Amino acid sequence: MDINSAPLEEAGVADIQAALLTGRATAEQLVAEFLRRIDRIDRSGPALNAMVTLNPHAQQRAEQLDASFRATNRPVGPLHGVPMVIKDCLETTDMPTTFGSEIFADYWATVDATVVAKLHEAGAIILGKTTLPDWATSWFSYSSVSGTTRNPYDLRRDPGGSSSGTGAAIAAGYATVGLGTDCGGSIRLPSSFCNLVGVRSTPGIISRKGCNPLVGAQDTIGPMARSVQDAALVFTVLAGYDPDDPLTYAYSVARAPRSYLTGLTPDALRGSRIGVLRSAFGSDDDAGTAPVNQVITAALAELTAGGATLIEVTIDDLSGWISRTSMYTIRSRYDIDRFLETRPNAPMTSVEEIIRSGRYHKKLDLLEALAAGPSDPRQDLSYHAAYQARAEFTQLVVNQMATHSLDALVYPTCQVPPPTHEETDSGVWNTLNFPTNTVISSQTWMPAITVPAGLTDAGLPVGLEILARPYDEPTMFRIAYGFEQITGHRVSPDSTQPN
Repeated sequence: MDINSAPLEEAGVADIQAALLTGRATAEQLVAEFLRRIDRIDRSGPALNAMVTLNPHAQQRAEQLDASFRATNRPVGPLHGVPMVIKDCLETTDMPTTFGSEIFADYWATVDATVVAKLHEAGAIILGKTTLPDWATSWFSYSSVSGTTRNPYDLRRDPGGSSSGTGAAIAAGYATVGLGTDCGGSIRLPSSFCNLVGVRSTPGIISRKGCNPLVGAQDTIGPMARSVQDAALVFTVLAGYDPDDPLTYAYSVARAPRSYLTGLTPDALRGSRIGVLRSAFGSDDDAGTAPVNQVITAALAELTAGGATLIEVTIDDLSGWISRTSMYTIRSRYDIDRFLETRPNAPMTSVEEIIRSGRYHKKLDLLEALAAGPSDPRQDLSYHAAYQARAEFTQLVVNQMATHSLDALVYPTCQVPPPTHEETDSGVWNTLNFPTNTVISSQTWMPAITVPAGLTDAGLPVGLEILARPYDEPTMFRIAYGFEQITGHRVSPDSTQPN
């Protein structure tokens, strides 16, 4: 099925809705076509293994939306009839929620996550839930419930974690747009590795209710899409105050616009001042980082061609700041335990119990490290030191931006291309040594977006990350859109094309 002369698997939200509202397609037809594609690619053919569960109610939901439109001639909401997939750590009442863990394979939530409820209200159709490592604790796709997921741009490689399945699924055209979660980079890393747009907000702009935590005050939920426009539309639907999540006070602090689409103008780069964070680049002499540098260097030239002024910026001891502000091993055990304790039907109620059972993927070194963390970080001096360092790190970065009158900073989303499964299996890379720059945004609690920057000579996607000031998501989207409009680096993966 083609939508506006484009294959359905590459169509955007506007294309989908134009087809629905003009009668050229029905939601029921779209759902059936996407489900056929998932069946053809996920378990056979390339066998990406991106889906954990398919929604048995998706066709019924499509029929209801079609009937509503026939009766009223009006869409239900801004995502009317848009097929989506969501990461399987977002609680749903119509499908199980595994959190990537075999222990929770039969766990059913009693209430939908706030973001899931908002998608339903906006008229979206959730086709199913996507893979992730147990409790979102890896840069890679290892999961005790689903095994590993393959990257559609190179089946020997990992799609990145922890929103592994959403990254692979949207890249492969299983749905129009998807949701991931991001604590240290779990939306942006797989988006970079799968040639997508991925968004991390200032914490609290989007409610976390119904999502398992990793570092509670740092956790975010956001869209993964094939265009900035689609990401901004879904972000607008998700953003808002939620009385069930006290961190969403941030939404009112942000003075958020009614729509994050309003700043998306084709000449958005003209007159902007963008800092190039050289401290976040790998060495040109390193065979692993050189291909990424080559792509990003070309992307910087494109920013300049689009009218941006680039200023070189350095943050001394960047790796030290990242180390000092890391809270995963001193906070996550506490936050996950508190989350599980509030789920009366949870099969296990603590990280310690999960590790003691042995029922987790043994490549998850971070999950094992969490169990050794303090039971109450508030009684641990290292936690307070990390919290203070976090405030200082944010101050340092924002002051750099203020000193140079910058709208944003840019750098490679990750210093290396997607690793092979052989590399991750052998331990060349692990959670603690992997050179992802996504932690800069995460550990300053600043918003960031990754956009496709181009492909390496080997055909591997590279992402450009754009970091904005806290609460300044509009500028983040504006610059990302301006870059996307002059480059058009998004291309489909060969592995998912018909033979």
